[in-house]
Amino acid sequence: MEGVLDCSLALAWALPDETSSRAEKFLAHLSPQSVLWVPALWWYEISNALTMAERRHRLAESESRRIVELYSTLPIKTDAELSLHVVQRLQALAREHSLSAYDAAYLELAERRNVGLATPDRRLVTAARKAGVKILSA
Repeated sequence: MEGVLDCSLALAWALPDETSSRAEKFLAHLSPQSVLWVPALWWYEISNALTMAERRHRLAESESRRIVELYSTLPIKTDAELSLHVVQRLQALAREHSLSAYDAAYLELAERRNVGLATPDRRLVTAARKAGVKILSA
């Protein structure tokens, strides 16, 4: 399987109060040949969510470290391309589908890499379908 991994799906694997069966099934279907693309933004979103969870006492610092270690074992590849063309396409997708630039980054990456998108976000799912991007599920 090759696709783009949305931050919210990754967090659903790791945060005890956000666990979902969909996220668990998706994780279980990964193979050594799987490639999960993420925009560089993904790491900032993950770090922010974990830091906020620590501050709100939803997660201990040790658990936060364990989660980051878990992500390091996944077949994640970070796409760092940020050309003018990428930014323009990202903005166009955000405008066209009423997405945040952050969500549009996932859609743009899936579109550019010609791979599916793994996300539980309904608005992003709708936008992906309209853009002709496949939604990945377990």
